Amino acid sequence: MADAQRRADAEAASIIELAKREATALRRTAQSEADALARGAALDSEAAVARARRLQEEAEAAAKAIRADATRAAAALADEEVVLRTEQLRSAAADLAAQQRAADEHRKTLESRERELADTERSLSRGEAQLVDRASALESAAADLEAQRAAIAERASVVAAQESLAAQALDAAQLQARSELERVAELSAADARTEVLKAAESGARRDVAIMVRDLEAAARVEADDRARRIVAESVQRVASEQTVETVVSVMHLPSEEMKGRIIGREGRNIRSFEAVTGVNIIIDDTPEAVLLSCFDPVRREVGRLTLEALLIDGRIHPHRIEELYERSRAEVDALCLRAAQDALLELHIDDLDPRLLPVLGRLKYRTSYGQNVLAHSLESAHVAGVIAAEMGLEPALLKRCAFLHDIGKALTHEVEGSHAIVGAALLRKHGESEAVAHAVEAHHNEVQPTTIEAVLTQAADACSAARPGARRESIESYVKRLQRIEEIASSREGVDKVFAMQAGREVRVMVSPDAIDDLEAGIIAREIAKQIEDELTYPGQIRVTVVRESRATEIAH
Repeated sequence: MADAQRRADAEAASIIELAKREATALRRTAQSEADALARGAALDSEAAVARARRLQEEAEAAAKAIRADATRAAAALADEEVVLRTEQLRSAAADLAAQQRAADEHRKTLESRERELADTERSLSRGEAQLVDRASALESAAADLEAQRAAIAERASVVAAQESLAAQALDAAQLQARSELERVAELSAADARTEVLKAAESGARRDVAIMVRDLEAAARVEADDRARRIVAESVQRVASEQTVETVVSVMHLPSEEMKGRIIGREGRNIRSFEAVTGVNIIIDDTPEAVLLSCFDPVRREVGRLTLEALLIDGRIHPHRIEELYERSRAEVDALCLRAAQDALLELHIDDLDPRLLPVLGRLKYRTSYGQNVLAHSLESAHVAGVIAAEMGLEPALLKRCAFLHDIGKALTHEVEGSHAIVGAALLRKHGESEAVAHAVEAHHNEVQPTTIEAVLTQAADACSAARPGARRESIESYVKRLQRIEEIASSREGVDKVFAMQAGREVRVMVSPDAIDDLEAGIIAREIAKQIEDELTYPGQIRVTVVRESRATEIAH
């Protein structure tokens, strides 16, 4: 109340001060305008009177001179001259009368301007009176505010007295209630305080549980954003160039006649080369070039080096082919071993079983959808290390899991089974830890991942393989595969909508809840997955999800 009273006093004082300043400014402006008009009117009036007097004096002087001239010339001139002079006098008198009328009109104009000045002074007086009235009204308002302030202060004192009486009555009631409670409950104040503290502790625990639940929900939301940021940063920091390779290598020849020497007499040389190396030589109309074809990239590289050595040597015959093949195979083995050693050195891994190095090195010549497998393994290891560092985990173990996750691809053409299962069995055979082996066998969900290392290995593999530019695939075959997946799912009865998602790795099938029950939904999912396995060729796995949604809607009137 005191603050409101002070604000009201300040506002009233500011309003009165503003009104006084406005009245003073208006009064000064009006006075200056009136003084300027009065001075101008006085100057104009004095000038007109002086001009009229001067004209009158000049006219009287001229009349006197004319009369004197007329009197002097009257005797000497004839009657005609007297008449002429008389007319001149009349015209001069008429001019004088006209000048007198102009002087009268100017005097009237000055009088009208004086009346206007008087009216202006009266209007200024009325404005000043209004300002005075407004100032008096503001003063009366200030007096009313002062009265209200006094009334508020009086009311505040009454309320304070009532609050004091109420506080005293409350204290007395509390004392009485406490004594009554102690009598009825047979508890002392200390025991009652203990009971109250227990109740407060129970409420506090409930509040803490609610707070923990809210914090967990917020942490889930924040975890998604943080995970996206970590993955994006990992991909950005470790993105590297990829070499795109196919199952066909092109060998350039120094001249066109070398094709005949490669074929040999009756095809002896080419048959011997294909028998020794296991690589097919395709000789077509391409000038100065032949093609080497083999599904095994290591064997294809050995064949390429063998043919290159034969072309340099110039002696192409079966015995020479066998000699250079053995030399090229030893060279490729050395290259594989060096590639594996360089990769381990880059990742600071120094305790791997030496028998695994040749297997790892063979990944240098293995590609998956155009992505070099050894480069992909290195990139996945670096991504896993960055993710582990961001999450506060040990990067060494995660790098090891991610680097070895595709080691089975070096043996998939020799051993039955998926590369994840084959790689895990190979690692267990050579003494790798169970954490690494489990991460390898679970990175394509063929085994359910149960450790954080397995989950992060999956994430690092997906970051390296799925980023733009990592793998090369024909857009036409990609679109056709997605269309066929949707056609397979749409061919089932009861299917409403089908969506191929996650670049063809997941299929969402919406079924009608009226036509399909839960058991039939599971059957449809298995049938679609089986048909996709039988008809299509695709990397990784395709998840089929059948969604059966029921909705009940009512309108409240």
